Amino acid sequence: MYDVVVAGGSIAGLLCAREIAEKNNTVLVIEEDYEIGTPEHCGGLVSTKGLEKLGVIPFSKTFDHLIEFATINAPNGSSFSINSKKQKVAEISRRELDKQIAHQAQKNGAVIKVRTSFQELTKDGVRTNEGEIKCKIFVDARGVSALVQKDREGILSSAQYEIYADWIKKGRVEVFFDQEKYPGFFAWIIPSGEGKGKVGVAGKGIKVSEVLEEFLEKKGKYSTIRKIFAPIWIKGPIKKFVEGKTVIVGDAAGQAKPTTSGGIYTSGMGGVLAGRAISKFLKSNNESDLEEYQKQWKKMFGEEFEKQIMARKVLERIDNNTINKLFDSITPEITKEISEKEDFDFHTGSIIKLLGLKGSVKTAQIILGGELKKLLK
Repeated sequence: MYDVVVAGGSIAGLLCAREIAEKNNTVLVIEEDYEIGTPEHCGGLVSTKGLEKLGVIPFSKTFDHLIEFATINAPNGSSFSINSKKQKVAEISRRELDKQIAHQAQKNGAVIKVRTSFQELTKDGVRTNEGEIKCKIFVDARGVSALVQKDREGILSSAQYEIYADWIKKGRVEVFFDQEKYPGFFAWIIPSGEGKGKVGVAGKGIKVSEVLEEFLEKKGKYSTIRKIFAPIWIKGPIKKFVEGKTVIVGDAAGQAKPTTSGGIYTSGMGGVLAGRAISKFLKSNNESDLEEYQKQWKKMFGEEFEKQIMARKVLERIDNNTINKLFDSITPEITKEISEKEDFDFHTGSIIKLLGLKGSVKTAQIILGGELKKLLK
């Protein structure tokens, strides 16, 4: 018998467990894989400010380096770079970050078990591959896999390889837009050091392994040390984070960014806020305390996510020719303003500037349609 069972030992589930255990409640985390932090689906980018808000000061094994530049590439090969030093974006090891948070949860009193999978809810708790466990609250932190059966329209296929290649430069992220090769998304290079990093692609209706290998062949010589294939969610938060005595957190609740599918901070805060709400409920038995979780998360991220969903609709509608024209209109003043003022965790301001929308709504509406009014509010 536990107060809470959390299914999923990723960042949201572990942070949720940490907060619940801190208030002297009993909590069990079950993870179906053989190791916390594996497989590592994530690109591993997060602001240091975001980590601090999650209550994490990364260990040396977790933190690799700060990203200094982001280079954005158009289909025709033109590009521009953003200086990201002021945004303090860290490239971290998700394997080590998840283990670090698992240790925080364990020190607070949480129990963590790997190779233990959730099967179904029961009248008194949950059934796992190791038998039935009684609990008062079930937390679903199983990631995108929990959403696949609910709404396939919000799912994109992705592939990410960890590679060694001398063309990967420490401190420089690269993003490649091409609506023909990566429809509705992009390709990326995220360094984890000099000459090593993560290279990936995602898009609608593409064979991601073939597309990624074609991308790598054009970049130059490389050696692959790990391959990960995983669905990503781009549709934003689900309608209800709390259903009866089930609380949904992280990617399972659609708390990854609709623009990039990144979610260390946004999903992590989902876990933190859910854990605090559950702790209050266990003390009061008042269901309105559980509902506070969704209200608090929406207060933090609701407006930003709505704008990101609108930005995604705009980006999905433009073709390569339009993207190339937009890149031609990006001035050094725009990139300087983004470098100095924008926030990595709340980045629709950057998208608006890069699309050249501010001050030219009439022209942009002709090209892109009515979603822009909502995006610019």
